Formats: sequence, structure tokens, C-alpha cells
Amino acid sequence: MSEDIRPLILDIVEWVAARPRTYTDVMDAWRTSCPRLPVWEEAVDGGYLKRRFMGEEGEWVEVTEAGHALLADNGRGVQPAAQAEQPTASA
Repeated sequence: MSEDIRPLILDIVEWVAARPRTYTDVMDAWRTSCPRLPVWEEAVDGGYLKRRFMGEEGEWVEVTEAGHALLADNGRGVQPAAQAEQPTASA
């Protein structure tokens, strides 16, 4: 991870950890056309965030174990939001 955008990587991971976020919400808030500021891409490539398709509920973004560890290592440990708020995959 580039040290230049490390604070932004921490911000996006912390933001997603705070409560369930749809992929659309994340893209609306964090997408950029600047090739020098690939925050979303770096967070996914670093293994801190992942996308998960939830059937009819659409696509959601989750913090991975590595993402939670990154937050904890940087004094930003966020308690995950209640699981009941995030839809479960339809069978």
C-alpha cells in the first residue's frame, strides 16, 4: 500500500466497518477518476475489503479479517455493525 494514500485506505475500511454498505453506496462515496488516488482499488487489492453478492439484496461491501486487523493495528478498531442490519444471501 502506498504510504501516500494509507490514511485514505484506513478511512474507507473504517467507513465500511461502521455499518453495512452497498457496493453502489461505496462507489458513490469513494470512486475517483484520478489514477493517482486509487483508494477503492488499493483497499480491495490489499485484501481489506471485498464485494459479496447477496442475491436479490444486491452487492454489498464487507471488511475482511485483514481489514479489521489493519484497523486494530492502527488504533482504529471499529466494532462491526449488527449482523441483522445486513441482508443474508438468498438460497
